[in-house]
Amino acid sequence: MSLPKQLRDESDFDQLPNDVPVSACIADIEEKKGFIYYFMFVMEVKNKGGSKYLIYRRYRQFLTLHQILESKYSSEDPQSYPKTCTLPQLPGKVYIGNKQEIAESRISELNIYMKRLLGLPTWLLLDDDLRIFFYQTDQDSQHLPHNLRRLRPPTRKVKSKLIQPKTDQFSSPRAEVMFEFRRSGRLELSLKTGDVIFLLRRVNADWLEGTVNNQTGIFPESFVKVIKPLPEDEGGVATSASSYSCLRCYMLTSSGVDTRDVCVEEDITIQPSYSDLLARMRDVFNMADIALNYRDPEGDLIRMLDDEDIGLMTREGRRQARGRAQRPVNQFPWELHVTLTSDLSVYATEG
Repeated sequence: MSLPKQLRDESDFDQLPNDVPVSACIADIEEKKGFIYYFMFVMEVKNKGGSKYLIYRRYRQFLTLHQILESKYSSEDPQSYPKTCTLPQLPGKVYIGNKQEIAESRISELNIYMKRLLGLPTWLLLDDDLRIFFYQTDQDSQHLPHNLRRLRPPTRKVKSKLIQPKTDQFSSPRAEVMFEFRRSGRLELSLKTGDVIFLLRRVNADWLEGTVNNQTGIFPESFVKVIKPLPEDEGGVATSASSYSCLRCYMLTSSGVDTRDVCVEEDITIQPSYSDLLARMRDVFNMADIALNYRDPEGDLIRMLDDEDIGLMTREGRRQARGRAQRPVNQFPWELHVTLTSDLSVYATEG
Protein backbone atom coordinates (compact mmCIF):
# COMPACT_ATOMS: atom_id res chain seq x y z
CA MET A 1 0.00 0.00 0.00
CA SER A 2 1.54 3.30 -1.06
CA LEU A 3 1.70 6.36 1.16
CA PRO A 4 -1.13 8.89 0.75
CA LYS A 5 -0.39 12.36 -0.54
CA GLN A 6 1.16 14.96 1.76
CA LEU A 7 -1.44 16.33 4.15
CA ARG A 8 -2.15 20.05 4.35
CA ASP A 9 0.42 21.87 6.46
CA GLU A 10 -2.10 23.61 8.71
CA SER A 11 -3.91 20.44 9.71
CA ASP A 12 -1.48 17.56 9.26
CA PHE A 13 -1.99 16.09 12.73
CA ASP A 14 -5.78 16.56 12.71
CA GLN A 15 -6.08 14.50 9.55
CA LEU A 16 -4.21 11.52 10.96
CA PRO A 17 -6.33 8.41 11.74
CA ASN A 18 -6.95 7.81 15.44
CA ASP A 19 -5.03 4.51 15.42
CA VAL A 20 -1.73 6.10 14.33
CA PRO A 21 0.97 5.84 17.07
CA VAL A 22 2.10 9.23 18.34
CA SER A 23 4.23 8.34 21.38
CA ALA A 24 5.90 5.30 22.96
CA CYS A 25 8.09 4.57 25.97
CA ILE A 26 9.71 1.47 27.43
CA ALA A 27 7.97 0.33 30.61
CA ASP A 28 10.21 -2.64 31.43
CA ILE A 29 12.30 -5.46 30.03
CA GLU A 30 11.39 -9.15 30.21
CA GLU A 31 13.53 -12.21 29.67
CA LYS A 32 12.30 -14.46 26.89
CA LYS A 33 13.28 -18.11 27.14
CA GLY A 34 12.91 -19.15 23.52
CA PHE A 35 15.33 -21.14 21.39
CA ILE A 36 17.88 -18.67 22.67
CA TYR A 37 17.61 -16.42 25.71
CA TYR A 38 17.08 -12.73 25.10
CA PHE A 39 15.29 -9.72 26.54
CA MET A 40 12.24 -8.01 25.12
CA PHE A 41 11.31 -4.38 25.67
CA VAL A 42 7.82 -3.89 27.11
CA MET A 43 6.57 -0.69 25.49
CA GLU A 44 3.54 1.45 26.22
CA VAL A 45 2.22 3.01 23.01
CA LYS A 46 -0.25 5.88 22.77
CA ASN A 47 -2.14 6.55 19.55
CA LYS A 48 -3.72 9.74 18.25
CA GLY A 49 -7.12 8.70 19.60
CA GLY A 50 -5.72 8.62 23.15
CA SER A 51 -5.73 4.84 23.60
CA LYS A 52 -2.78 3.19 25.34
CA TYR A 53 -1.61 -0.41 24.96
CA LEU A 54 1.47 -2.59 25.50
CA ILE A 55 3.64 -4.20 22.85
CA TYR A 56 6.73 -6.41 23.14
CA ARG A 57 9.70 -5.94 20.81
CA ARG A 58 13.30 -7.14 20.52
CA TYR A 59 16.22 -4.91 19.64
CA ARG A 60 16.56 -6.75 16.31
CA GLN A 61 13.02 -5.60 15.44
CA PHE A 62 14.05 -2.00 16.10
CA LEU A 63 17.05 -2.56 13.83
CA THR A 64 14.94 -4.09 11.05
CA LEU A 65 12.47 -1.19 11.17
CA HIS A 66 15.27 1.38 11.10
CA GLN A 67 16.92 -0.28 8.10
CA ILE A 68 13.61 -0.34 6.21
CA LEU A 69 12.89 3.32 6.93
CA GLU A 70 16.46 4.21 6.03
CA SER A 71 16.16 2.48 2.67
CA LYS A 72 12.99 4.44 1.92
CA TYR A 73 13.48 7.92 3.29
CA SER A 74 17.24 8.28 3.15
CA SER A 75 17.09 7.13 -0.46
CA GLU A 76 18.96 9.08 -3.12
CA ASP A 77 16.45 7.97 -5.75
CA PRO A 78 13.62 10.58 -5.66
CA GLN A 79 11.63 8.69 -8.29
CA SER A 80 11.26 5.65 -6.05
CA TYR A 81 10.71 7.56 -2.80
CA PRO A 82 10.10 11.27 -3.40
CA LYS A 83 9.90 12.00 0.36
CA THR A 84 13.08 12.09 2.40
CA CYS A 85 13.92 13.01 5.97
CA THR A 86 16.72 12.65 8.48
CA LEU A 87 16.04 9.68 10.75
CA PRO A 88 17.16 9.66 14.40
CA GLN A 89 20.19 7.58 15.30
CA LEU A 90 19.48 4.06 16.56
CA PRO A 91 21.71 2.63 19.33
CA GLY A 92 24.26 0.30 17.76
CA LYS A 93 24.64 -3.45 18.20
CA VAL A 94 26.50 -4.83 21.21
CA TYR A 95 28.08 -8.23 20.72
CA ILE A 96 29.72 -8.90 24.10
CA GLY A 97 28.36 -8.52 27.62
CA ASN A 98 25.56 -9.48 29.97
CA LYS A 99 22.29 -9.49 28.01
CA GLN A 100 20.23 -8.01 30.82
CA GLU A 101 22.72 -5.20 31.40
CA ILE A 102 22.82 -4.46 27.66
CA ALA A 103 19.02 -4.31 27.51
CA GLU A 104 18.84 -2.04 30.56
CA SER A 105 21.45 0.31 29.12
CA ARG A 106 19.49 0.66 25.88
CA ILE A 107 16.24 1.83 27.47
CA SER A 108 16.98 5.56 27.63
CA GLU A 109 18.52 5.60 24.14
CA LEU A 110 15.59 3.73 22.62
CA ASN A 111 13.12 6.05 24.35
CA ILE A 112 14.90 9.03 22.77
CA TYR A 113 14.92 7.24 19.42
CA MET A 114 11.16 6.58 19.50
CA LYS A 115 10.38 10.14 20.65
CA ARG A 116 12.33 11.60 17.74
CA LEU A 117 11.01 9.03 15.26
CA LEU A 118 7.36 9.71 16.12
CA GLY A 119 8.08 13.44 16.07
CA LEU A 120 9.07 13.42 12.39
CA PRO A 121 6.75 14.79 9.64
CA THR A 122 3.25 13.37 9.95
CA TRP A 123 3.38 11.59 6.61
CA LEU A 124 6.02 9.27 8.10
CA LEU A 125 3.53 8.17 10.77
CA LEU A 126 1.41 6.71 7.98
CA ASP A 127 4.20 4.42 6.81
CA ASP A 128 3.00 0.81 6.76
CA ASP A 129 6.14 -0.68 8.30
CA LEU A 130 6.22 1.86 11.12
CA ARG A 131 2.54 1.31 11.93
CA ILE A 132 2.99 -2.46 11.94
CA PHE A 133 5.93 -2.15 14.34
CA PHE A 134 3.83 -0.17 16.85
CA TYR A 135 0.64 -2.19 16.25
CA GLN A 136 -0.60 -4.38 19.10
CA THR A 137 -0.76 -7.94 17.81
CA ASP A 138 -2.93 -10.69 19.28
CA GLN A 139 0.21 -12.13 20.89
CA ASP A 140 0.96 -8.73 22.46
CA SER A 141 -2.55 -8.42 23.87
CA GLN A 142 -2.49 -11.91 25.40
CA HIS A 143 0.88 -11.41 27.08
CA LEU A 144 0.69 -10.61 30.80
CA PRO A 145 3.31 -8.03 31.86
CA HIS A 146 5.36 -8.66 35.00
CA ASN A 147 6.40 -5.43 36.68
CA LEU A 148 6.20 -2.38 34.38
CA ARG A 149 8.71 -0.70 36.67
CA ARG A 150 8.89 2.53 34.70
CA LEU A 151 5.13 3.09 34.57
CA ARG A 152 4.31 2.62 38.24
CA PRO A 153 5.33 4.92 41.10
CA PRO A 154 7.68 3.36 43.67
CA THR A 155 5.88 1.57 46.46
CA ARG A 156 7.00 0.50 49.91
CA LYS A 157 7.62 -3.23 50.25
CA VAL A 158 5.65 -4.80 53.08
CA LYS A 159 6.67 -8.16 54.44
CA SER A 160 3.78 -10.44 55.17
CA LYS A 161 3.70 -12.00 58.63
CA LEU A 162 1.28 -14.67 57.51
CA ILE A 163 2.87 -18.11 57.40
CA GLN A 164 1.07 -20.85 55.57
CA PRO A 165 0.68 -23.93 57.77
CA LYS A 166 2.64 -26.98 56.67
CA THR A 167 -0.58 -28.95 56.56
CA ASP A 168 -1.79 -26.63 53.77
CA GLN A 169 1.41 -27.18 51.82
CA PHE A 170 1.17 -30.93 52.01
CA SER A 171 -2.43 -30.90 50.86
CA SER A 172 -1.18 -29.44 47.55
CA PRO A 173 -0.36 -31.53 44.46
CA ARG A 174 3.15 -32.91 44.95
CA ALA A 175 5.61 -35.59 43.89
CA GLU A 176 8.68 -37.33 45.29
CA VAL A 177 11.89 -37.40 43.24
CA MET A 178 12.91 -41.00 42.48
CA PHE A 179 15.90 -40.37 40.23
CA GLU A 180 18.40 -37.52 40.04
CA PHE A 181 17.87 -35.22 37.08
CA ARG A 182 20.30 -32.54 35.85
CA ARG A 183 18.77 -29.75 33.86
CA SER A 184 20.06 -28.98 30.35
CA GLY A 185 18.37 -25.57 30.03
CA ARG A 186 17.30 -22.63 32.17
CA LEU A 187 13.64 -23.63 31.95
CA GLU A 188 14.33 -26.98 33.56
CA LEU A 189 14.52 -27.89 37.23
CA SER A 190 17.34 -30.02 38.63
CA LEU A 191 16.06 -32.84 40.84
CA LYS A 192 17.68 -34.59 43.81
CA THR A 193 16.52 -38.02 44.91
CA GLY A 194 14.17 -37.79 47.91
CA ASP A 195 13.10 -34.18 47.37
CA VAL A 196 9.40 -33.34 47.41
CA ILE A 197 8.24 -31.14 44.53
CA PHE A 198 5.04 -29.12 44.69
CA LEU A 199 3.33 -29.41 41.30
CA LEU A 200 2.10 -26.32 39.51
CA ARG A 201 0.83 -27.62 36.18
CA ARG A 202 1.31 -30.10 33.39
CA VAL A 203 3.40 -28.94 30.43
CA ASN A 204 2.59 -31.87 28.14
CA ALA A 205 2.14 -35.64 28.34
CA ASP A 206 5.70 -36.16 29.61
CA TRP A 207 6.68 -32.99 31.48
CA LEU A 208 5.45 -31.23 34.62
CA GLU A 209 6.21 -27.86 36.18
CA GLY A 210 6.83 -27.54 39.88
CA THR A 211 8.79 -25.87 42.65
CA VAL A 212 11.36 -27.20 45.11
CA ASN A 213 13.87 -25.41 47.36
CA ASN A 214 12.58 -22.02 46.15
CA GLN A 215 13.33 -22.96 42.54
CA THR A 216 10.65 -23.30 39.85
CA GLY A 217 11.02 -25.14 36.55
CA ILE A 218 9.93 -28.03 34.39
CA PHE A 219 11.02 -31.66 34.66
CA PRO A 220 10.19 -35.10 33.13
CA GLU A 221 7.40 -36.88 34.97
CA SER A 222 9.22 -40.22 34.64
CA PHE A 223 11.81 -39.06 37.22
CA VAL A 224 9.26 -38.61 40.01
CA LYS A 225 6.53 -40.49 41.84
CA VAL A 226 3.35 -38.45 42.01
CA ILE A 227 1.97 -38.46 45.55
CA LYS A 228 -1.01 -36.19 44.96
CA PRO A 229 -1.87 -35.46 41.30
CA LEU A 230 -2.85 -32.16 39.77
CA PRO A 231 -6.57 -31.40 39.56
CA GLU A 232 -8.23 -32.91 36.53
CA ASP A 233 -10.54 -31.17 34.13
CA GLU A 234 -13.84 -32.58 32.89
CA GLY A 235 -12.08 -34.66 30.25
CA GLY A 236 -9.92 -36.38 32.83
CA VAL A 237 -6.72 -34.60 31.76
CA ALA A 238 -4.63 -32.65 34.23
CA THR A 239 -4.93 -28.93 33.77
CA SER A 240 -2.15 -27.36 31.72
CA ALA A 241 -1.10 -24.12 30.12
CA SER A 242 0.22 -23.44 26.64
CA SER A 243 3.13 -21.13 27.46
CA TYR A 244 5.66 -23.88 26.75
CA SER A 245 6.29 -25.73 23.51
CA CYS A 246 8.43 -28.84 23.28
CA LEU A 247 10.80 -29.82 20.48
CA ARG A 248 11.87 -33.43 20.00
CA CYS A 249 15.51 -33.56 18.85
CA TYR A 250 18.00 -36.36 18.25
CA MET A 251 21.81 -36.38 18.40
CA LEU A 252 23.09 -39.04 15.99
CA THR A 253 26.55 -40.42 16.74
CA SER A 254 28.46 -43.62 16.06
CA SER A 255 27.63 -44.78 19.58
CA GLY A 256 23.87 -44.35 19.20
CA VAL A 257 21.07 -41.81 19.39
CA ASP A 258 20.63 -39.31 22.22
CA THR A 259 17.00 -38.17 22.33
CA ARG A 260 16.06 -34.90 24.01
CA ASP A 261 12.85 -32.95 24.55
CA VAL A 262 13.69 -29.25 24.60
CA CYS A 263 11.03 -26.94 26.04
CA VAL A 264 10.91 -23.27 25.08
CA GLU A 265 8.56 -20.31 25.55
CA GLU A 266 7.63 -20.14 21.88
CA ASP A 267 4.42 -20.78 19.98
CA ILE A 268 4.43 -24.02 17.95
CA THR A 269 3.60 -22.01 14.82
CA ILE A 270 6.89 -20.09 14.98
CA GLN A 271 9.68 -20.64 12.46
CA PRO A 272 12.94 -20.13 14.37
CA SER A 273 16.04 -18.76 12.70
CA TYR A 274 18.88 -21.07 11.69
CA SER A 275 21.34 -19.24 13.96
CA ASP A 276 19.01 -19.48 16.98
CA LEU A 277 18.45 -23.21 16.49
CA LEU A 278 22.14 -23.91 15.99
CA ALA A 279 23.08 -21.96 19.13
CA ARG A 280 20.45 -23.80 21.19
CA MET A 281 21.52 -27.26 19.99
CA ARG A 282 25.15 -26.47 20.76
CA ASP A 283 24.03 -25.65 24.30
CA VAL A 284 21.76 -28.69 24.67
CA PHE A 285 24.32 -31.26 23.48
CA ASN A 286 27.40 -29.34 24.68
CA MET A 287 29.07 -29.60 21.28
CA ALA A 288 30.22 -26.83 18.96
CA ASP A 289 30.97 -28.57 15.67
CA ILE A 290 27.46 -29.82 14.82
CA ALA A 291 25.09 -29.73 11.86
CA LEU A 292 21.28 -29.43 11.81
CA ASN A 293 19.17 -31.83 9.75
CA TYR A 294 15.61 -32.98 9.11
CA ARG A 295 14.17 -36.14 7.59
CA ASP A 296 12.39 -35.93 4.24
CA PRO A 297 9.32 -38.09 3.37
CA GLU A 298 11.66 -40.87 2.15
CA GLY A 299 13.41 -40.97 5.51
CA ASP A 300 16.69 -39.45 4.32
CA LEU A 301 18.50 -36.79 6.32
CA ILE A 302 18.71 -33.33 4.74
CA ARG A 303 21.37 -30.96 6.08
CA MET A 304 20.27 -27.36 6.72
CA LEU A 305 22.50 -24.34 6.16
CA ASP A 306 20.27 -21.25 6.40
CA ASP A 307 16.83 -19.83 7.22
CA GLU A 308 15.39 -21.00 3.90
CA ASP A 309 16.24 -24.60 4.80
CA ILE A 310 14.57 -24.12 8.18
CA GLY A 311 11.44 -23.01 6.32
CA LEU A 312 11.49 -26.19 4.23
CA MET A 313 11.88 -28.29 7.38
CA THR A 314 8.95 -26.65 9.19
CA ARG A 315 6.63 -26.95 6.18
CA GLU A 316 7.59 -30.57 5.61
CA GLY A 317 7.19 -31.30 9.32
CA ARG A 318 3.63 -29.96 9.31
CA ARG A 319 2.73 -32.10 6.29
CA GLN A 320 4.20 -35.25 7.83
CA ALA A 321 2.57 -34.55 11.21
CA ARG A 322 -0.90 -34.95 9.72
CA GLY A 323 -0.30 -38.66 9.20
CA ARG A 324 1.32 -39.35 12.56
CA ALA A 325 -0.26 -40.62 15.75
CA GLN A 326 -1.72 -38.06 18.14
CA ARG A 327 0.97 -36.00 19.87
CA PRO A 328 0.84 -33.41 22.70
CA VAL A 329 -0.86 -30.21 21.56
CA ASN A 330 2.20 -28.11 22.43
CA GLN A 331 4.82 -30.27 20.68
CA PHE A 332 6.35 -28.86 17.51
CA PRO A 333 5.19 -30.77 14.40
CA TRP A 334 8.78 -30.94 13.13
CA GLU A 335 11.74 -32.75 14.66
CA LEU A 336 15.41 -31.87 14.60
CA HIS A 337 18.26 -34.29 13.87
CA VAL A 338 21.72 -33.18 15.00
CA THR A 339 24.95 -34.67 13.66
CA LEU A 340 28.63 -33.86 13.75
CA THR A 341 29.59 -31.49 10.94
CA SER A 342 32.28 -33.89 9.74
CA ASP A 343 29.97 -36.94 9.74
CA LEU A 344 28.75 -37.43 6.18
CA SER A 345 27.97 -41.13 6.63
CA VAL A 346 24.41 -40.36 7.81
CA TYR A 347 23.36 -39.05 4.39
CA ALA A 348 21.98 -41.18 1.59
CA THR A 349 24.51 -41.24 -1.27
CA GLU A 350 24.63 -43.13 -4.53
CA GLY A 351 27.30 -45.80 -4.67
